[in-house]
Amino acid sequence: MTVYERKRMISPPVTEVSVHRGRIVIGSVIAGVLLAILWSFELVDHVIGDNVANTLLGRDAKATAVGGTVAGLAFAFVSGLAGTFTACNIAMAASIGPMSQASAGSSTRRGLRSMLRPVGWLALGMVVVSGVYGFLGVLIGDRLPQLSTATSGGIPVRLWQSIVVFGLVGLIFVYLGLAALGLVPDPFAQRPIARVVTLGALVGAFLIGRPYGLFNKLFHWAVDNGNPLYGAAAFILQSLGNIVIVAALFSLIVLLSRGRAIAWLAGNPARTIAVTGALLIALGVFTFVYWDIRLPAMFGHGWFPTMPYNR
Repeated sequence: MTVYERKRMISPPVTEVSVHRGRIVIGSVIAGVLLAILWSFELVDHVIGDNVANTLLGRDAKATAVGGTVAGLAFAFVSGLAGTFTACNIAMAASIGPMSQASAGSSTRRGLRSMLRPVGWLALGMVVVSGVYGFLGVLIGDRLPQLSTATSGGIPVRLWQSIVVFGLVGLIFVYLGLAALGLVPDPFAQRPIARVVTLGALVGAFLIGRPYGLFNKLFHWAVDNGNPLYGAAAFILQSLGNIVIVAALFSLIVLLSRGRAIAWLAGNPARTIAVTGALLIALGVFTFVYWDIRLPAMFGHGWFPTMPYNR
């Protein structure tokens, strides 16, 4: 095999990559919009989320008071786990691609621990943001729109905060996806770990806009408690609960395959680019469309298709 043939196997021709990237972007955008149309908040928030929380806590999570500090911290983690698949958290699944990319340089000879390290980097970015917000949230208290019961323009004020926060997060996800595909400048081109930490910070930022009922209850408990350190701890546990399933799934794939799944992905750079870019764009589009187009339409601001089961 000639040197040219080897290079061709590693790096597909520019024209071929460009065509594939165009298809990835179009397909990802369509997937994100369809997901926003088909999404059932009743199913994920109430049927799945509430039942998971009720089962793990052994009581009605919404109707029963949170309780003392230990019970409150337990509630924080459980409600985070229960909210894994809510619309205000599902975008964190996009981190699987970048975590795989960050693990690509490891080998089984260096140990599986190094391959699982990206989970720790993801958690680091997330913990910093959620902890700081929990601390400040208790200090600011009811002055936050997120805790308001008022409405503006027919939309609850707390949802206006969701619209702003998730709209920005969705656009950032889309940009990072386009950057991963090489279509816009990539600040993390040579720093895959920094990409994972940044995604972790964005996952932590989900709490800044989250309107999920159980989280709202946790937030009020933290403010009533009055201790910003408890607020920070509760928000960190909430975020850790949010990523448990995704982190466990990623770890399981790595462990069961003994790193071969990551090696397979890294063996073809185009494949790694495609997975990372597609996940980021699709879930970024979903986040933006769901919160900034579908949600306002529910209150009479604009129009968005509604499935029969969401009426």
